[in-house]
Amino acid sequence: MSRVSLADEEAEHGISMEREGGDEIYTLDGSTDRHGRPSIKRKSGGWGVGFLILVNQGLATLAFFGVGVNLVLFMTKVLEQDNAEAANNVSKWTGTTYVFSLAGAFVSDSYWGRYKTCIIFQVIFVLGLVLLSLSSFLFLLRPCIPGEGNPRCQPPTPIEIGVFYLCIYQIAIGNGGYQPSITTFGADQFDEEDPKEGLSKVAFFSYFYLAMNLGSLFSNTALVYIEDEGKWVLGFWVSAGAAFAALALFLGGIPRYRHFKPGGNPLIRISQVITAATKKWRIKVPPQEEDLYEVDEKGDSTNGGRKILHTQQFRYLDKAAVITTVDFSQEGQLLPPNPWRLCTITQVEEVKCILRLIPIWLCTIIYSVVYTQMASVFVEQGSTMNSAMSTFHVPPASMSIFEILGVASFVLICKALPIHVFCGPCRRNKKSSSIQLRSMGIGLIVAAIAMISAGIVEFKRLKLADGCTSCKDSSSLSILWQIPQYLLVGASEVFMYVGQLEFFNGQAPDGLKSFGSALCMTSMSLGNYVSSLLMSIVMDITTRNNQPGWIAENLNKGHMDRFYFLLAALTTIDFVIFVLCAKWYRSISLEDKRKLIQVNDHN
Repeated sequence: MSRVSLADEEAEHGISMEREGGDEIYTLDGSTDRHGRPSIKRKSGGWGVGFLILVNQGLATLAFFGVGVNLVLFMTKVLEQDNAEAANNVSKWTGTTYVFSLAGAFVSDSYWGRYKTCIIFQVIFVLGLVLLSLSSFLFLLRPCIPGEGNPRCQPPTPIEIGVFYLCIYQIAIGNGGYQPSITTFGADQFDEEDPKEGLSKVAFFSYFYLAMNLGSLFSNTALVYIEDEGKWVLGFWVSAGAAFAALALFLGGIPRYRHFKPGGNPLIRISQVITAATKKWRIKVPPQEEDLYEVDEKGDSTNGGRKILHTQQFRYLDKAAVITTVDFSQEGQLLPPNPWRLCTITQVEEVKCILRLIPIWLCTIIYSVVYTQMASVFVEQGSTMNSAMSTFHVPPASMSIFEILGVASFVLICKALPIHVFCGPCRRNKKSSSIQLRSMGIGLIVAAIAMISAGIVEFKRLKLADGCTSCKDSSSLSILWQIPQYLLVGASEVFMYVGQLEFFNGQAPDGLKSFGSALCMTSMSLGNYVSSLLMSIVMDITTRNNQPGWIAENLNKGHMDRFYFLLAALTTIDFVIFVLCAKWYRSISLEDKRKLIQVNDHN
């Protein structure tokens, strides 16, 4: 093949090449600029726009948690709801956020693309925050300030409450739809086929998670204080301002962003594979993969990205790619394929990728159960401990600062000392998926240790409170003894959640990258539901025979230490299952375009 024709072909498919003048080098991963032309490395992507996206994420997280962190208090003090009703409404609101992460991932991968999805949902997010600030001031808080204890406040009308819910659910939709797309869009700015940028892409996920935690740190400190003082409108306006600044920063990077085209509706592609395989259930799969159907082009347009090489798992689905006599004309020519009867190897492998990811994803849910304890039982435990430090009292909820410090510390440690320092076998394994799976496994181990630490602290607290079961806050044990469990949870997050972001983004097919990022958010969501279910089961079993239960209203009469040890045991069992799933897992194998170029150029 001539050098000129090779260059034309490379430019058409977004493959890296160097022009004769040597002045421009294109990306290897098929990314394009905003005009649909192959991305030039020097003029696009990299840490220049990566930093913008990190700051954008930090500000957006600040804005979201600035509303969510005290939402339950707003509902009780301003909307005059009881504690149970307010807690239930906040849970529904949070669940909506996670549900729309799947919706955002779907439209991003299928139709809009990640860039357009990020802009649309960020605009929805900003407008929701502005409307919440205005409506709260005009309709709910202008007559009086319930947060300041004014007894003459009139209860809000149903219309005012309805407007409030429209605003907060618009915020949930905007943030939920935006999150999985911005994660993947940020990773898109680094060419994973380039060794140097590939390392930067791995580092980006760690810094992305750190940016999220730093954003929540400000909302959990400064904004909590503002809103606790009854200055709800000021807190909402700060959130709106942060979200607007995040959007402005994102728009500022438009000329330098790298883009990937959406791959079409994945549900249709998956249905086609299952339907085609079912129609050919009697047909035997040929032993040679060369006999299976695949397009000749360098990229497979069916999934909006590169071709995926054939694997031996789920061999039944390979029937969808078997060419039969029905696919030929009477003259022996291959007819234009019917996608509901004949699918490419890449399309079949795309379905296999999803099936392989599901067991790994299920194993992450138990970890999310552990993670959710920080916002519930950790705070309840701290409220019964000695929080006095000289004349200052430490609010139990503010102990989560140590979790954020744990995240920040271990992100920096893991960047200075790569993951193989903690996991020796990774040094000899070149597959990044193996490193990510090991990282997630370490996260489970550290999470189990965190629960054991919390259980030991609770056991000691109960010992010191012994003899005063009628008291609720009698323990003399300092609340600072909770620091290790918060730090350990923070460390486990770096291994587990950062590992998840890297793993699901890297192992999802090119046409489903945002879906991979959304899996992390749905894992957190299901963790909340499973935690609630587990708590109900534990209380149902332990409150029989007139026993107060492990997590009693008066914790001095309960045994919350046993609940912590139960979580440690469940996490350990989950780790064993995770190891088995990780050994069974086979990483995705994409077409190596660099080798393809070298072969063609040599010929």
